Amino acid sequence: MTVVIPTSLDQALAALADPDVQVLAGGTDFMVEVNAGHRRPEKVLSLRRIPELRTWRSGQGPAGPYVRLGATVTYTELLAPELARLLPALAQAARTVGSPQIRNAGTIGGNVATASPAGDTLPVLAALDAVVELQGPAGERHLPLTEFITGPKRTARQPGELVVAIRVPVLTGHQEFRKVGVRNAMVIAVASLALIVDTATRTVRCALGSVGPGPIRATEAESWLASSLDWSHSGTATDVATFGRLVGQAARPIDDHRGTAAYRRHAVTILAQRTAAQAVASLARPESAA
Repeated sequence: MTVVIPTSLDQALAALADPDVQVLAGGTDFMVEVNAGHRRPEKVLSLRRIPELRTWRSGQGPAGPYVRLGATVTYTELLAPELARLLPALAQAARTVGSPQIRNAGTIGGNVATASPAGDTLPVLAALDAVVELQGPAGERHLPLTEFITGPKRTARQPGELVVAIRVPVLTGHQEFRKVGVRNAMVIAVASLALIVDTATRTVRCALGSVGPGPIRATEAESWLASSLDWSHSGTATDVATFGRLVGQAARPIDDHRGTAAYRRHAVTILAQRTAAQAVASLARPESAA
């Protein structure tokens, strides 16, 4: 096996001209497949020594503030206080990923590019309307995450392209990520959910994981909860059970070795009700009005 270790983005893109090269970020998914004998790559392109991919920065765009996460920012780095304050639901998702060793190795770009239906960060990124930045032979492209992921472990990445960053809006309001598994961490999600309440625009965003071919936005449920919330910070909603039912209807689960479709639909229904109750409570707290 030949391992290419570029130290610049230009070198990495040049190496990607070889269609047989396998991109390696954190390796938390790829190396499992190698060890199981499912892959035998002859050439591997490691991204870990490219400075442009290892950093994050905040900025102000036409649509408001955002954070640009380099593709090899790790789950551990997502937990750092400054970044967790800007993207709290993403930090919650990162905290549930594997062991500390896995969080030190796994990357946000790897999670996005792998496009596993159970990817923990994907519901949060979908709910926040994150954008995937790619670079390749034709230059730079930006795709919404929900357009970038086209199916289970399938993406719109073209030959020679590399995921270089994820651009995530910074919103004001309650954010929460929850998942169901056999334990709280070090487990592949049976079902997961991200709920974002944007107090500036008085909108609700809800995305589901592990209950479809990719992250699913529960748009009908979002609209219903946004119209039912009392945005005057008195913290009331008509019926969070209705929100949960609408979220459950949006799911497209399957039966597999981790759970049945019926269980997954029930699980996201309960997750939706619990997160909605927390969102309602957050509006009643004085600090949420700030």
